[in-house]
Amino acid sequence: MFKLNQIVPWGRSFNEYVKMFGLDEADLRKKIICCADGPASFNASMKKRGLSAVSCDPIYVFSAIEIKKRIKDCFESVKEQTMLNKDKYCWTEIKSVDELGKIRMRAMVEFLKDYEQGKEEGRYIAQSLPRMSFPQDSFDIALCSHFLFLYSSHLSLDFHIQSVLDMMRIAGEARIFPLLDLNGDKSPYIDPLVDAMTRSGYRIEIKTVGYEFQCGANKMMRIFR
Repeated sequence: MFKLNQIVPWGRSFNEYVKMFGLDEADLRKKIICCADGPASFNASMKKRGLSAVSCDPIYVFSAIEIKKRIKDCFESVKEQTMLNKDKYCWTEIKSVDELGKIRMRAMVEFLKDYEQGKEEGRYIAQSLPRMSFPQDSFDIALCSHFLFLYSSHLSLDFHIQSVLDMMRIAGEARIFPLLDLNGDKSPYIDPLVDAMTRSGYRIEIKTVGYEFQCGANKMMRIFR
């Protein structure tokens, strides 16, 4: 069974999602699903804008109180780990670890404020890759931030392929960011996944985006039918 102490919450903001995935106004008006979304504020921000987003993550089996406690328990240790690995990040827009912590905490607070109502409205759903229960073509775009490829040492190639196939089953397009692993190296799964998806009849595009915090992590993968 999935346990709350297995996750390290570190939510990202609406503006980061827009930059990471190259989302324009036309994209934002589409039906979007965010896979492995964690305590990010994208969904809450979309709701405020009158737009459509659904977030999926196994963490959503827990209450706001439980997730808030986990955030509090992890926050300082995550900042410390970031400081120890400071040379792996680009400190241009974000100037310091303290500033980063404030940005991440604001995103997670916005998530927590929206979370319980969002669960009632079916916007936060406790499901996970590589297989979700949504019907085919339920969404226009499936997004996956900081999960696939990043955890290449923890998740198999088959897990990645099955996850992308399922994202494409439920949406007309998938976007994944970043394409590096936790060490800042290109994921070893990029090329074999591209080959597998191409053989399955999908088109792949590797696109440079206007976001780079982890050094070298400025590209996303787009998969089309």
